[in-house]
Amino acid sequence: MKLFEWIFVLVTIAGALGLPFYSKRRKLAIVGLTALIIAFLLHAVIDSLRVMLLPSYIVALVLCILFIVQLVKWSLRGEGDVPAPYNKKSRLRTWLRGLFILLLTAFSGIGSGLLTWYFPTFTIPEPTGQFAIGTFSQRIVDESREETLSPEAGDKRELMINVWYPVDPEVAEGIKPESYPAELGEAISLVFGIPPQVFSYLDTIPTHVVKGAAMSNASSSYPVVLFSPGVRSARFQSMTAVEELVSHGYIVVGMDHPYTSAQVTFPDGHKVSYDAGPEFTASEELYQYNVQGVGIRAADARFVLDTLEQWNVNDPNQVLEGRLDLNHTGIMGHSYGGATTAEALAQDERFQAGLSLEGGFWGSVSKSSLKQPFMYIMSGKTAKSLGPNPTEHEKLFYPEFEPDLQHVMKNSLNDTYYLTVDGFFHQSFTDIALISPRLFAKDMPAEHNIDITRSYALAFFDRYLKGEAQPLLQGSSAKFPEVTYDNEYTKVRSKQAE
Repeated sequence: MKLFEWIFVLVTIAGALGLPFYSKRRKLAIVGLTALIIAFLLHAVIDSLRVMLLPSYIVALVLCILFIVQLVKWSLRGEGDVPAPYNKKSRLRTWLRGLFILLLTAFSGIGSGLLTWYFPTFTIPEPTGQFAIGTFSQRIVDESREETLSPEAGDKRELMINVWYPVDPEVAEGIKPESYPAELGEAISLVFGIPPQVFSYLDTIPTHVVKGAAMSNASSSYPVVLFSPGVRSARFQSMTAVEELVSHGYIVVGMDHPYTSAQVTFPDGHKVSYDAGPEFTASEELYQYNVQGVGIRAADARFVLDTLEQWNVNDPNQVLEGRLDLNHTGIMGHSYGGATTAEALAQDERFQAGLSLEGGFWGSVSKSSLKQPFMYIMSGKTAKSLGPNPTEHEKLFYPEFEPDLQHVMKNSLNDTYYLTVDGFFHQSFTDIALISPRLFAKDMPAEHNIDITRSYALAFFDRYLKGEAQPLLQGSSAKFPEVTYDNEYTKVRSKQAE
């Protein structure tokens, strides 16, 4: 909890414990009401309201009503500090009042305490690179493609993207950092079935990103990495990985894919929400549906790259012109975004390297041979679904996955890396461990969870987009004992990586 959250909860508890005395002491009641109002206002203005403190808000409201009722009684009687007259039922009333006080204090203290324990406010881990991080967002429209799911005939495929780029630290100083976007709460709600109001506080959590800062001139141009989020998610789902890459001198472009992303909000205010699609009874029907869906997303990635090529010549935002090293472009994604990554590699050789965080292989990638370096990272939980005698059946697993994986990894013409992370589940590749360590990072500290994904992503792209040797890619690491390489699928075939 933040400081003024603690103060507010403690004031509500003190206010409840003082109930036996307020009916006899007017000044004490006035002090209690004043303290409660001040504590609430300080918390609301400085910390902002959070659903996790709802029990304390309810207790505060009850106390305020009791205070006001008592003050009205005094006003009507015209006297105060009068002891209550003796009543034969006073002992029963004393017990009931004591029980009421106990319930109020427990509801405020334990209720709010548990909720904030499960969903704490948090600080995003510091990026380890030398650069600060700038950003801008942009709506782009592919006039060559019609939007197949739009209710309006003839609508063109439109995307929202964010570009994150390196900034000199001294330039970023004094600029208020951006907070987590509200869209992230909607995405988490869709994935886990938790009411989105629970995550309304996320837009009070500062990132390390600033708007309006000039790009660093430490290099004339920077390699580029595209990021594709999972289905029902958002381009902001993995800000820790984005920040890490940018801090080390990459330009990262996050893409939202309308109808498979959670909710895409465009500059004019209109929103496109996630479309779950039809239900399928046969696995083959679902497989073909995903081939189509991933094909649309891969076309999105190719269109974004086309747009970046144009902006490298003439950028309407006057940020990227001449600064994009498009000869060194990579792509990464999680889940459906990982599938997007693999298919984009298969379709477009302008992508020089790809990282899939537990994605599928829907499309031409399952029938061709990748020519670019490719890394695949799987969670320990999903890995238990593989093999002839699986110990678990992850609900995200599908029958065609294992033969597709085998084809892609064994038929690749370039370097392949296949890693498994024990203690991870499917969403561990996002920032969810920070949002609720008790629910989503039970087997390791949340910061360590985050460090695994961002460290291996950085090592992979540093190796294949910058040509720098990376010990982390050469085998097991004492820093990350949870990570193991699969010897069958991990093959260094190119001379560059030797």
